[in-house]
Amino acid sequence: MNLEVTDFIEALKEPWQVELSTKLREIVLQAIPDVQERIQYKKPHFLKNGKYAAAISNSKDAVSFTIFNTTAMDFAEGMFEGPPERKTRKLRKGDTFDSAQLVSWVSQASSSL
Repeated sequence: MNLEVTDFIEALKEPWQVELSTKLREIVLQAIPDVQERIQYKKPHFLKNGKYAAAISNSKDAVSFTIFNTTAMDFAEGMFEGPPERKTRKLRKGDTFDSAQLVSWVSQASSSL
């Protein structure tokens, strides 16, 4: 785990964003055991073999989670936004998600990286 990413997440202003970002990070770590973490473009990025696998982005009222390399994947209508090569889910305070499903999607998307 990258200390810079840990510090970034712990410095978020809203406790629910810290908790949600921590959970999303754990999902990536579970899905990609050899992931490389770094802060890039002022947000946590997760790479496999030097290629983007996922990113966490925070705004005033949301935490966005992006999965890269999703061209060959199908997602439920309205769950994710974005072009075929990357999908983003915007989560707000109180939103829930299926952790096991996210682990599966991240694992599947990063399998060819």
